[in-house]
Amino acid sequence: MTPGREGAIGVFDSGIGGLTVYKALRETLPATERLLYLGDTARVPYGTRGDATVVRYALEGARFLARRGVKALVVACNTMSAIALDALRREYPGPVVGVIEPGVEAACNATRGGTIGVIGTAATIKSGAYTRALAARRPGVRVAALACPLLVPLAEEGWVDNDVARAAVHTYLRGLATPALDTLVLGCTHYPLLKKVIAETVGTGVVLVDSADATANVTRALLSGKGLLAPGAADATPPGTRATAHPADGDHFHVTDSSERFLEVGSRFLGRPLARLELVDLQE
Repeated sequence: MTPGREGAIGVFDSGIGGLTVYKALRETLPATERLLYLGDTARVPYGTRGDATVVRYALEGARFLARRGVKALVVACNTMSAIALDALRREYPGPVVGVIEPGVEAACNATRGGTIGVIGTAATIKSGAYTRALAARRPGVRVAALACPLLVPLAEEGWVDNDVARAAVHTYLRGLATPALDTLVLGCTHYPLLKKVIAETVGTGVVLVDSADATANVTRALLSGKGLLAPGAADATPPGTRATAHPADGDHFHVTDSSERFLEVGSRFLGRPLARLELVDLQE
């Protein structure tokens, strides 16, 4: 049975990149909501795995969070959203939100000329999920999709604003940018960590779409529509506004390996210490 309004929201990523989605959720959702974050750091990255392996990992992570009583699942990983979302929705009884559909909606709203670039992991790009979703949302759209697998370990390493990051981003994107391109979807939750360098490479005329904010808005609207917002939410931050701060004492972070490094990099990214970080085994 799915927990009620008092349950936490599960946020699942292969590593640290999903903290971009966590941060947006924390700023968008009422302060009364609790978030449980799971980073499968022992098996990151998912983007180089086969489809069957991604589905298996996704189901294992979802079952772990379900055992902890989450009322909804936010799949803060483009690879999982592209490959495993249907399997997760079949197994998990509560609301399941991926990051692709909200990102596609934001990209279609942002593009001026109808030429949209998508960068992501090899698995996300190979799946064609963004190309199909963009074509369905905006018929006639021109999509340039490119796998940039090395950007994930750079983000995990914290190398997001140095010569190595610039060389990698330039090598990948130099053939993608064209005069017609006006919108670029960051199709991996790790990539916003490299947003500054990516923006420098593609130029100011290209809008960068990070699906984290869109995903947070969709999550709130879905929970509200199903009557699952936490008690007291009606008196908290109104929809469409961004709180200056949210208490996160009830939030809990789980990783499957290297908790010290996650604590270091995650705290630097969020600008505050990560409270309640726990090393876990998904099989327990």
